[in-house]
Amino acid sequence: MRQEVLLGVSDTRRTQYFMQAAKQAGLAPLFWEWGNWQEKIKESAQTGIVMKIDPPRWNSCDLIELDSLVRDYKKQLDELAYAADKYDIQFWNHPSAIEALLDKAKCKETLRSLRLPVTEPVTENAVQDTGQLLEAMQSRGVYQVFIKPVNGSGAAGVSAFRWQKGSGRMALYTCTLHQPGKGLVNTKRLRYFSDSSQIISFLDRLLEMECVIERWYAKDEYQGYSYDMRAVVQDGRMDYLLARLSKGPITNLQLNNRPLDMESLGLSSAVLDEMEEVCLKAMEPFPGLLGAGIDILLEKGSRKPRIIEMNGQGDLIYHDIFHKNKIYRRQAEFMKRMGEKYE
Repeated sequence: MRQEVLLGVSDTRRTQYFMQAAKQAGLAPLFWEWGNWQEKIKESAQTGIVMKIDPPRWNSCDLIELDSLVRDYKKQLDELAYAADKYDIQFWNHPSAIEALLDKAKCKETLRSLRLPVTEPVTENAVQDTGQLLEAMQSRGVYQVFIKPVNGSGAAGVSAFRWQKGSGRMALYTCTLHQPGKGLVNTKRLRYFSDSSQIISFLDRLLEMECVIERWYAKDEYQGYSYDMRAVVQDGRMDYLLARLSKGPITNLQLNNRPLDMESLGLSSAVLDEMEEVCLKAMEPFPGLLGAGIDILLEKGSRKPRIIEMNGQGDLIYHDIFHKNKIYRRQAEFMKRMGEKYE
């Protein structure tokens, strides 16, 4: 039998509800904190391990620190991948698979190479200021875009930008602010700006970071709300699908947007089947990826699905943990089977 291990942060709902699910599955997993896993792994070298990796906690809200934080995280994931053979570790989501999904641009390019429907980039080249952004938008005839830091998470830095070429009017939705002495800060509250000079100043700062520029698609609507969905795909099937309703363009639930069970949308079986097929195919090019949170939209009118992004640790859904805790129960049951196969 292998020893199950959760690597993460102790005082989080991720840890609490996964451990609850593991107990219900008859498991007694060890818990290792980020920061001391190297010592713990040496202690368990002779037993064999089945490990789930949860993300570390980043206390900074300063966007300029995102790249260094992600670099450090990738380094630790590389160390875990290296340790897999030496210490006989099997993973729920291999560290290399988690790392592959951290870079939004590279992940999206992988999906595009397979001709999967995704939110399309406006430019393949780096955009470093607002002038270059407007040139790229004009050359493509695209006048509303999403701008996302390549290494962002939790809507940090995500901005929806609209430009009326004829009048020069601009509109910006973002939960990021520039604070003197601090730089760009993630406030976790959506704001709207219409002053062009203020928007240009903000975008110039944001585009100093490496960003993804994508077409802003009109999303399907429900009772006056636009919505997209978080799909949780695990072990070869779609385990959970939750709609995220918003009056604005950014739907992350931590921005006080509204979750809704998919059944309430009344989508046809054909649409649901197509979404599931797209999500399952999106998992295939990432070896060692057993579970992922996939953000997906339906285009307004056609209801054509498009993948917005993928997250190798996008399994925390409050709508689920406070009800059936289905996602973590499935993970625990799979890890139990992995452990039982060990001889």
